[in-house]
Amino acid sequence: MPTIYRFGNAKFTMYGKDYNPPHFHVGTPDFAAMISLETFEIISGNLPRQTYEMAKAWAMEHSTELWALWNELNG
Repeated sequence: MPTIYRFGNAKFTMYGKDYNPPHFHVGTPDFAAMISLETFEIISGNLPRQTYEMAKAWAMEHSTELWALWNELNG
């Protein structure tokens, strides 16, 4: 599972051969969540609001790259 971004204690990752819907993972020492590439909403798990808002903003800004990576790993 490659790490695609780090911010503070949050690590963003994406698995190869993962299942739909397209998503990425955000984990901290105490929390973990999957975030949709389509809606940028949390699919499962939970994050502190500040971490989620930062992850959502980052993902929206890097949406094209995230989709390309998803297709490369899961296409």
